[in-house]
Amino acid sequence: MPFTSALDKSAWDWTMMLMIPDWLDAAHVEAAREQARAASRPARLDEVRFETLDEGRCIQTLHIGSFDDEGPALERMHDEVIPSQGLRRAGKHHEIYLSDVRRTAAARQRTILRQPIAPAN
Repeated sequence: MPFTSALDKSAWDWTMMLMIPDWLDAAHVEAAREQARAASRPARLDEVRFETLDEGRCIQTLHIGSFDDEGPALERMHDEVIPSQGLRRAGKHHEIYLSDVRRTAAARQRTILRQPIAPAN
């Protein structure tokens, strides 16, 4: 797995997600996209989409330190903790960044590492 065993970020397949209030819907997102298109046409604007993350049951851990040092925690979660509980991975892992990287030293950055799970059998 490139996100755990190597820091070759060019091999990663990732999606950036932003939480938006419940009262915003797909029409609001499309209106914002049209405004951005008219103003400056940002790169990858056509890839912006509205979707709901419904991951079900998960296991998670808090990682403290540089984002580049998350690999061992993910490997331990995937290779030790999940199987030891009679579970398997059931979807893509995701990360919730709790720190402002502009104001927080790498050693103090906090990230929730989260993995959807299901029974192994």
